[in-house]
Amino acid sequence: MDQEQTSYNEETEIDESVGTKLPFRVILYNDDWHSFDEVITQLIKAINCSYEEGRFFAFEVHIKGQANVFTGGLNRCLKVTSILEEIALHTQILS
Repeated sequence: MDQEQTSYNEETEIDESVGTKLPFRVILYNDDWHSFDEVITQLIKAINCSYEEGRFFAFEVHIKGQANVFTGGLNRCLKVTSILEEIALHTQILS
């Protein structure tokens, strides 16, 4: 799956004062504590993806050590990280 195919989870927030787009990214990091099923289940809750898409992200995190699992506005990224961190997954928001 390439970046174009994961565009279902992209949103854009517009700063009304300057009229520019402010995309943010949620990065999910690998750990040695959570099972694939735990990560997939949490991804489904956080970004509303299918099981197959969640499995793709979980595998990418496992192989590469991290994955960009969501792109969108800051408020939505904060919500996504909050849901992922409910089970102590390690995340970061980048702009």
